[in-house]
Amino acid sequence: MKIVINDNMEYGDDMEYKGYKISQEENSIIVENIKDFNAVHTFECGQCFRWIRQEDGSYTGVAKGKVINVSIDDGVLVLKNTNLEDFKNIWFDYFDLGRDYGQVKEAVMKDDIMQKAIDFGWGIRLLKQDIWETLISFIISANNRIPRIMKTVEIIARLYGDELMMDGNKYYSFPDVNKLAQSNVEELEVCKGGFRCKYILNSSQMVSVGQVDLKQLSQMDTDSAREELMKFPGVGPKVADCVLLYSGTKYDVFPTDVWVRRVMGELYFKREAGFGEIQKFAREYFGDLAGFAQQYLFYYARENKIGT
Repeated sequence: MKIVINDNMEYGDDMEYKGYKISQEENSIIVENIKDFNAVHTFECGQCFRWIRQEDGSYTGVAKGKVINVSIDDGVLVLKNTNLEDFKNIWFDYFDLGRDYGQVKEAVMKDDIMQKAIDFGWGIRLLKQDIWETLISFIISANNRIPRIMKTVEIIARLYGDELMMDGNKYYSFPDVNKLAQSNVEELEVCKGGFRCKYILNSSQMVSVGQVDLKQLSQMDTDSAREELMKFPGVGPKVADCVLLYSGTKYDVFPTDVWVRRVMGELYFKREAGFGEIQKFAREYFGDLAGFAQQYLFYYARENKIGT
């Protein structure tokens, strides 16, 4: 017996969706014709903290209140523990599948440095993450290492999030604003966030009472959106730009911290460069795609120990 799932599609059937060939097998979606998508590059480039590499090379992660497993090989993307409806409503945008990354690369490949960076991290895709989760995650990231950030975010989810199941294993969604706003610093200290715990609590309360409306940021110009985010404790220009970029809110930002300053000084300026100088350069040189350029450069420099 054939089982219709929707759009007149049946298990085992193929359909075309926005340039991709899609099929569903049980609880998995298979997407063909995928280009410019490498799981390691995407999940380990520093933009996200809830994707864990599995023994088979796939990644299991929690996003948008769902848990899925992702693998990609030879242009075929497999999403397990999901369905066609969620693919259309969540994962198509989350993985930025509507964007031609070939055009992005061509636009930012302005010199030999960018050529090397793009060749190295050719499969990076900028995820469109939940802006609330991204805000808290990057508040935690300040002066912190990725394994510890991941651990803190995971503990917060386990303590305050909703339980999710996949293959008999428990996972936890990132908690909503009110759950964290009703907490206290003592409870949050269990998450090993250190001095950032008070920032997490205060930021949650600011969002909860409407002091800052995260949904309005996409309607603002980039400078105004950055200033709005910097109202949160523990959020400076770099964290604000990370939140804007990794939530898919703004792509003309160029997150810059001390290490990125060293990288840019070594690769482009051949001297020590200031924050404002780098921002001006990125804005004029890469334009509206500065965020993509930063991510290729960041990943290339980190993996090759440039600027250390």
